[in-house]
Amino acid sequence: MEQFAVIVKPVIIIWDRPEETKENREKKIVSSIADEGIYGMGLRIRGGEEQGFYPVITAYHYPGYVRKEDVELTGLSALINWEEGGLMVTDGEFVDIMSLPKVQGVRIISVPRGALIKVLEFESMEPGWALVELFDGQRGFVRNQYLRPKEYSQSGLWTGKLPQKEIVDEKEFRQAVVENAMQYLGTQYRWGGRTSLGIDCSGLTSQSYLISGIIIFRDAKIQAGFPVREIPKEEMLPGDLMYFPGHIAMYMGNGRYIHSTGKIGSSGVVINSLNTEAADYREDLAKSWYASGSIF
Repeated sequence: MEQFAVIVKPVIIIWDRPEETKENREKKIVSSIADEGIYGMGLRIRGGEEQGFYPVITAYHYPGYVRKEDVELTGLSALINWEEGGLMVTDGEFVDIMSLPKVQGVRIISVPRGALIKVLEFESMEPGWALVELFDGQRGFVRNQYLRPKEYSQSGLWTGKLPQKEIVDEKEFRQAVVENAMQYLGTQYRWGGRTSLGIDCSGLTSQSYLISGIIIFRDAKIQAGFPVREIPKEEMLPGDLMYFPGHIAMYMGNGRYIHSTGKIGSSGVVINSLNTEAADYREDLAKSWYASGSIF
């Protein structure tokens, strides 16, 4: 019988192996981080426990390993009930869930942008506060200004298919994914990160698409089976993607692009330009830019 899990900590690491470190080509010990999971997201367990880790696959079809204490095992029916029970996405850099609909309440948990929380009443007994429920059944309150509709489905965990939202207005969708990326502007670069606490290049692009309902590949390349296809560079429009060796960015229009970079002196989520005369022109990226991609 298939087993599933739900992430029950604000942010967890998804490792590429059942251990936290590995040796790189230079024989140095580095992190095995591959991705991050956010509170409320579901996972499918791919096998038995290994040294305190569960092998998993995410709803966006990315494999890895998680520490068993970071998740709560659940059955398919409970996961579907959670998925279909009124989930919304947290939409603040870091969002507090309180014991009372007051700022003086006890803080139950704080979660980053992108967490999934069950909303029982969007407007509760106090104006501006939503009554919410955590996966363990504990209830609390969150400012409803920090909630947004959940536009993507996690049904791929049990169907094996990548569910994609139907896009009604292309221009509106393109604007939305750029705005999503802009919300992370200034966030520090974190290898494997995908939250407002730290994010990497493909974490930024994949999360920006995910919260608008479209699942693209988690890594910095065009991958078969996902909706992004290569397009001529000159046909790029806002929201399209730019590919470099080991790096990805999102085109914003007018020759500008947003990305999360580890470059010394300009690290984190920043905006750069393809205009050679611009102060924020990145020659190294302009020269190594090898492809553009679009879901349209």
